[in-house]
Amino acid sequence: MMTNNDVTLDILHVNIKTKDKNLFTGIVSTVTSRNERGIFDVLPFHANFITLISEYIILNRGLATEEKFEIDKGILYVLSNKVDIYVGI
Repeated sequence: MMTNNDVTLDILHVNIKTKDKNLFTGIVSTVTSRNERGIFDVLPFHANFITLISEYIILNRGLATEEKFEIDKGILYVLSNKVDIYVGI
């Protein structure tokens, strides 16, 4: 496991929030969602990225710890293995 300024680089730190509450905060291996181009995955070491998302967010897709959040719309930011997702915007 490599670290860079207290950020672990082989996992993703994820926060999923609505205007009113925090839906998820934790560490995952993958984030999957849909944008205007289709389904995409965010994996560790992903480039910095921002996109509008819709339909769903899946954490740890294909793993025993998989979690799915149904959404209408949101925005997803990736920066240095941190993923911030704001839904219902």
